[in-house]
Amino acid sequence: MRIMDCTLRDGSNVVGNGFSRELTEMILRGLCSSGVPIIEFGNAKGLGAYEVSNAAAPLTDQGYLEAVQPYLDRAELGMFLNCARFRREDVEMAGRSGIHFLRVGIAAGDGEKAREPVACVKENGMKAYFALMKAYILPPAELAEEGRRLAGSGADELTIMDSAGTMTPEDTARYVEALKGAVDIPIGFHGHNNLGMAAANARAAAKAGADIIDCGLLGMARSAGNIPTEAAAALLEREGIPCGIDFYLLLRFLDEELIPAMEKEGYQAPIRPLDLILGCSGAHSSFNRKFRAVAEETGVDLYRLIVEVSKTDRKAPSEELMRAAAEELRRDMV
Repeated sequence: MRIMDCTLRDGSNVVGNGFSRELTEMILRGLCSSGVPIIEFGNAKGLGAYEVSNAAAPLTDQGYLEAVQPYLDRAELGMFLNCARFRREDVEMAGRSGIHFLRVGIAAGDGEKAREPVACVKENGMKAYFALMKAYILPPAELAEEGRRLAGSGADELTIMDSAGTMTPEDTARYVEALKGAVDIPIGFHGHNNLGMAAANARAAAKAGADIIDCGLLGMARSAGNIPTEAAAALLEREGIPCGIDFYLLLRFLDEELIPAMEKEGYQAPIRPLDLILGCSGAHSSFNRKFRAVAEETGVDLYRLIVEVSKTDRKAPSEELMRAAAEELRRDMV
């Protein structure tokens, strides 16, 4: 299972149409250091949006392409391309930059219009990921048939996009299973949280066989947001589905860098790392003060301490147990 982090594209909707260079580089560094394997970046409306739709962003497409250059060997990096804004010269520019993919997007049912953009992406040496936007417009069997045609046209991956956040876990599983049965290329799922189902749908997609789950740090994405990248990593690991992300390093990045930076932009994280850890471990928040005191006194990571102690006692962990767990963590640090 791989995670595609869309913070630098879809997530930038929370500040307009794109992040500043400073925030772009900060987020790239945090994602790559944590081992996130696939990263989508650029103008929130995709490649060519400034010229075609006057969707101004802090950086031009060229500026975003330049910003990712130091990270091209650390993750699979790519941009979004809405078919309505396809221009051959933009795709050629992206290809020359050395990025790994363009994700071509069009509403479900209109896939035939994507043949030229997909072919152009392939001609320019990149993978052609494909987003079936508003996937719920078609029944699963019809979407699967369209996916079969797109795969035959050269698409290297198909993403089921719940663009309005209207799908349930049962819907998600049916769509993933239908696409998996129709094509041999990877299937991704991109959900929004309008019904509060983003995490449940991502879990259902993974259990139904999806290969890629789209996420955004701190849940950042258009409208009601997406599943937080950090929550996706936690859920997948809990289900025994490894995703290769350094979870604790990612949480440290959020606490120390991204959350303070986004608060300056007026964005508040809906689930903070400490609350996520409580959910992962089953620890009750009433013990937070005691956990924090022991962690600070012994110099161990608070989140690791909570998780380790909760493996033994989630009902009423004693200070003695916390100190014993802290000692074990300190020995592991040596």
